[in-house]
Amino acid sequence: MVLALLPQAGFSREIRIQVVVTSDVHARLFPYDFVNDRPTQTSLANVHYLMESARARLGSNLILLDNGDLLQGTPAAYYANFVQDSRRNLFSRVMNLMQYDAATVGNHDIEAGPAVYNRLKEEFDFPYLGANVLDAETGEPHFQPYVVLRRQRLNIVVLGLTTPSVPNWLPPHLWEGLYFQDMVEAAAYWVEHIREHENPDAIIGLFHSGFGQADPPAAAHPLEQASAYIARHVPGFDLIFTGHDHRERIEHVTNVEGQEVLVLGPGHFAENLAVGELVFERVDRREHVLRGVRGEMVSARQVPPSQAFFSAFDKDVSEIIAFANEPVGRLGAGMRSVESLFGSAPFTDLIHQVQLEVTGAEISFTAPLAFDEELRAGTLMVRDFFRMYEYENYLYTMALSGREVRDFLEYSYGLWMNHMQDENDRLLRFRTDEQGNILPQNQARFLMRAPFYSFDSAAGIRYRVDVSRPAGGRVTILEMEDGQPFDPEKTYRVAINSYRGSGGGGHLTEGAGIPHAELADRILATTESDLRSELINYFREKKEVMPPARLNWEVVPASWAEQGRERDLELIQSYRSRP
Repeated sequence: MVLALLPQAGFSREIRIQVVVTSDVHARLFPYDFVNDRPTQTSLANVHYLMESARARLGSNLILLDNGDLLQGTPAAYYANFVQDSRRNLFSRVMNLMQYDAATVGNHDIEAGPAVYNRLKEEFDFPYLGANVLDAETGEPHFQPYVVLRRQRLNIVVLGLTTPSVPNWLPPHLWEGLYFQDMVEAAAYWVEHIREHENPDAIIGLFHSGFGQADPPAAAHPLEQASAYIARHVPGFDLIFTGHDHRERIEHVTNVEGQEVLVLGPGHFAENLAVGELVFERVDRREHVLRGVRGEMVSARQVPPSQAFFSAFDKDVSEIIAFANEPVGRLGAGMRSVESLFGSAPFTDLIHQVQLEVTGAEISFTAPLAFDEELRAGTLMVRDFFRMYEYENYLYTMALSGREVRDFLEYSYGLWMNHMQDENDRLLRFRTDEQGNILPQNQARFLMRAPFYSFDSAAGIRYRVDVSRPAGGRVTILEMEDGQPFDPEKTYRVAINSYRGSGGGGHLTEGAGIPHAELADRILATTESDLRSELINYFREKKEVMPPARLNWEVVPASWAEQGRERDLELIQSYRSRP
């Protein structure tokens, strides 16, 4: 199959530059699911096939870019970044083979840690961009801010920006020495700089940030999802690519000077390419005028993977498979993550148990980091722990008062559970229209108003959640699990993952009311290894682990909750059978 890029020029005075973008690949390097041990339809190997075909037709007019969150998400990423001993990192070898022209760093790339992202900054044959990621001491960009790409005597400038919310999600040791500037401020500065110094024929924004709102309230700044706002309020961009929110999009935004800006987003996992085309008219040998910008989405699903790609990385694939299939320990009984949406369940109770034992804390918070995964009884391999715990979070022990613990839970269940009026209501909070009808989604995991990984429950305490009461007044903490009284004024040691402990989700800041600047002072200890590694080590030490059934919290009224659970689970299960 030939890459269905936009058609070529019809006459010699017209020059067309094709800009192809991947984003949020999350380590889908090969068309193989190392977690579930089976082939998949898409990967960068499929994208490489498309690029080889396109370059054969388009020559030097093609520009290939990546928009961040490349380095995390599968056993391939973990093995490449933290286990494999090779002269060059697997990611740099892959991206260099594919002849990327530039990439923007994403928040999950920072999550890999400075040893990894700084190594890749040196190993990539192309610039690693991040104009708003600054050295905290000098104020200079830590990554290259932009790159000028020459095509047909044209200066195509690509400016890279990433979401400034990284410090809200990641522990400081992963971004120590860096300052994340507001994207809007950085965009305005660098556009002016580029116009003054680079004589650009076109400026492209490569933003690891979602579309967001073109005119959000002032209180929302700085914006996590800033692409639409920049498109409207920072004139100078001819084309903007989005990432981070995993959404496919072809949008047009009219900026404050009345010019139309095309905004494209390719989605995730190398399933699609966002392709923008810049159409120039050659006025004379020295002057060109940009006459139009067009865009399309190109699927990578219907093309074969590149054989040259496989040949280059055959040894790596074999090593990753061996790593992923290494036996770790036995699970004494099966468990499903979806049960954690409705009450105390073994899937999250097991994580609670490990967190409490590793830290020696009195209370534990965790959410299911998988929406609908089933782990069966028997031997677990390394790959199974990527299903149990997807992200490379670290484990904090924090000091929280009993009152802050309660307010944290009120906030969590406010995101999570509906205010039921009677037994006929839904238990979970789904996305609905103004009439209360559930909005259909392409996947069940997107049905809820808040992401499922924000649904934190607690262990170490006994409590009930009364869904007949409105959010903010429904959690009653009865006692500690060991029978000791729970004291709202006492300071407790709390086990919590680094994303939540750094302010992610707002549970500590908006819920418990702790100023973000004070969170670091509440951290008593942090693990040296990520939480998934702690789980693996726990199973290796114990040899066999029986998932606990803590049953330390319940939803009341019980009959309402049970009927709501049945209806909601039926809706979720209906999405499992969809193609």
